[in-house]
Amino acid sequence: MTTSRPNPRSPRGATARACAPRPAARSARAPAAVLVGGTLLLTVACSGGDDRTVAESETAPTVAERPLAAQATASTPSASPASDLTETDARNALITESDIEDQWTQVKDPRSWRDSLLVGQVDVAAFLTGKSDAEACQRLVNALYDEPLLGSPSGASALTGFQEGDSRLLYQVAAYQKDDLDDSMTWLKSLPDTCDQFTLTGSGSGRRTVRVVEASLPEEGDDRQGLTVTVKGTSGGDPVTLILDVAAVRIGADAITVTNGGLDGADHDTTRAAVEQGTPRLEDVLAGRTPQPTPSGVE
Repeated sequence: MTTSRPNPRSPRGATARACAPRPAARSARAPAAVLVGGTLLLTVACSGGDDRTVAESETAPTVAERPLAAQATASTPSASPASDLTETDARNALITESDIEDQWTQVKDPRSWRDSLLVGQVDVAAFLTGKSDAEACQRLVNALYDEPLLGSPSGASALTGFQEGDSRLLYQVAAYQKDDLDDSMTWLKSLPDTCDQFTLTGSGSGRRTVRVVEASLPEEGDDRQGLTVTVKGTSGGDPVTLILDVAAVRIGADAITVTNGGLDGADHDTTRAAVEQGTPRLEDVLAGRTPQPTPSGVE
């Protein structure tokens, strides 16, 4: 699949916002980141005219949100630079159906996938529940179709999900402490070696064999890592193979994460499109711009 990147456009009608302290100043890149709501809190700086446009779709029911984390106080300084991404920014940076094309349909509540994800006759959430002897591998399995793939966000986050047949795509934009995000990216990069093949046991699905291999991603953001995870076992006495793409892209102290796939396999082109279209959207909102909608018909 070949995608086209929309050109950014200037914000329209930016509304005034209440001022609140930032955890840390935005880095020099400012003029230039699973699964799966809470009270909406918007935080902006009082100086520098850093108002941003609120998208018309900010109340869309298909987007799940998380409130901003508590601000660090002067007596307890942050251990590393923190993002000033707002909830509105995170929502505006989410991809849409137009960004990934094909027959994907946006779902209402992707957060529910972490508790029960029924695909055909297979409860995928139960199929992925089990124990591994390796802690790093256990962390990966626990995070599939769940929102803390890179750990719990320290600030704003927004989540959306799509489905197409027996495939599901989970997409998150979130803010983190920079040091924590760097550690999580390092962990992801280690998995093709440390968790190339391991076994899950228990939780009523018997023994499942898991394989993790590296997957290529477009050269987007400051850092990125792609994986393809294959889980083989049985469900209800029938053989099941679940294949998922996992992707993460870091931009400063923010990141986007993608989990995409299902019982019919993982469409790698869709994963790449989500990264290629989603990263510029996040870069736009971090620069104070409103991302231009992706034209329909993108291939």
